[in-house]
Amino acid sequence: MENKIINGVTVEMSSGNIYADLNLKDAEKQKVKSGLAIEIIKNIRRLGLSQTAAGERMGISQAKVSNLLRGDFTNLSERKLMECLNRLGCDIEIVIKPSASHTGHLKLA
Repeated sequence: MENKIINGVTVEMSSGNIYADLNLKDAEKQKVKSGLAIEIIKNIRRLGLSQTAAGERMGISQAKVSNLLRGDFTNLSERKLMECLNRLGCDIEIVIKPSASHTGHLKLA
């Protein structure tokens, strides 16, 4: 990562994955899960659903919806997050293509 000085303050620029920047385990997985969680939150708001109604629609408890809205999605798998998005009326498309580097990357568009 690169450091820049902004208004006299040294700022460390992100790699684009805050989980990797913090050296957290499963950084790529956490980045994908957080992207899915953000989309769920956007769609709950778009549909104007209460936590109870959102939970019923997604097939999870109101408590898990509350956690999700507070940024805690550790108790939900990527598959369950995708299922929640489907139940909120979203299509999910996974595109697989050759990578320019030796190791591919996960990306949520």
